[in-house]
Amino acid sequence: MHFITRKHVPRRLFLRGAGAALALPLLESMTPAMAAESPRRVRLAAIYFPHGATMDKWTPAGDGPGFAFSEILQPLEPLRRHVNVVSGLSLPLAYGDDASAGANHTRASACFLSAAGPNPAGQPRLGVTLDQLAARHMGQDTPLPSLELAIEDGSLSCGAGLSCAYRNTLSWQSESSPLPMENNPQVVFERLFGDGSDDAQRRQRRDFARSLLDAVGSDLGALEKTLPAGDRQRLGSYIEDVREVERRLQKAAERGQSAPQADTRIPTGIPEDPDRHIKLQLDLITLAWQADIARVSTLMLAKEVSNAVYPASGVRDPFHNLSHHSNVRANQERFAVLNRYHVSLLAYFLDKLGKARDGDATLLDNCLVLYGSGISDGNQHNHGPLPVVLAGLAGGRLKGDRHLRVADKTPLSNLQLAMLDKLQVPAERFGDSTGRLQI
Repeated sequence: MHFITRKHVPRRLFLRGAGAALALPLLESMTPAMAAESPRRVRLAAIYFPHGATMDKWTPAGDGPGFAFSEILQPLEPLRRHVNVVSGLSLPLAYGDDASAGANHTRASACFLSAAGPNPAGQPRLGVTLDQLAARHMGQDTPLPSLELAIEDGSLSCGAGLSCAYRNTLSWQSESSPLPMENNPQVVFERLFGDGSDDAQRRQRRDFARSLLDAVGSDLGALEKTLPAGDRQRLGSYIEDVREVERRLQKAAERGQSAPQADTRIPTGIPEDPDRHIKLQLDLITLAWQADIARVSTLMLAKEVSNAVYPASGVRDPFHNLSHHSNVRANQERFAVLNRYHVSLLAYFLDKLGKARDGDATLLDNCLVLYGSGISDGNQHNHGPLPVVLAGLAGGRLKGDRHLRVADKTPLSNLQLAMLDKLQVPAERFGDSTGRLQI
């Protein structure tokens, strides 16, 4: 008779020390021996970029599987098995009575995940967004129901007569409850791993532990001795990722502390380089998914009308200014270079997910990532056809390697309703949906 002696490790095990709590990634030892295979946990992320794209350099020429990636989307080609490009979608409700440029920008980000039109006067009202609808079903047995991340600070003046709430966040928990987005990676890290109930306790963690891993070191070492070789390797890779995030946060903190007095507004933990900042936020989403702390995440790469500059792209023009290319081909081509750079950040994220084991698959196999903008041509402020990528295989429920060209002016919400199906979130309609896209 064969006896099964593998030790079972509880799924929600945390290693604790000095005010720190380290959640563990999914290990084989967390599945009781001879237990029936449990359903895969699928994650959701929505990543928003403003100002649209140079669409003729975004849209692939061919349709269906095996399509040729366009110039802008080229960084995704090594990940094609997990990528769908969806063309022809629009945001009908982003067009409003106020046709001003500012209003069009504000409605673009407001409608992207809500499929609802903002209230033009009075208290801000919108609709429950895709991520929060998913979090109601996917986020109730994780420590955090969802993560809302950004790169830029909130705007204090948004013009166009519309509340800044519509431009400052992608996520609405209810029609009247916009959720704040956090742009400080240090705060996000402590939200994920620090168990202090207030700022003072979290500061105490930083004072008494040089790093999270140092704080839980003895428990971590004891656990590793009980694990089989495969789990030790998986845990080691996860620990390396945590340590690398801590290292970069520490460098950002040191830079902020050594900045001249005039720059003391720089919060601890926010890198000055936007490339590092964005990658750090993406790394934190990956860690949250690995440790099953949160399964639903949103990230706003920049706010509408942002004039951020991205030196790593090789383009020095401010973001919003360059989107107003005046149909000058040289400007459109420079904007395409910037678009491609942003897509390369998506590729960075997807590549990390593809290397992170999740049971018998990877995080990239077990997720859906919606990447897109609420504007098509930034020069015209139109809202279709939108630049949209859907990545991940939703736990095996979705095929990749396709360019899906849908009927012109199909609401983005039709795709989002289909996404809810793949996430097994029950919904008959979503916002202004007119049907369920067959994906």
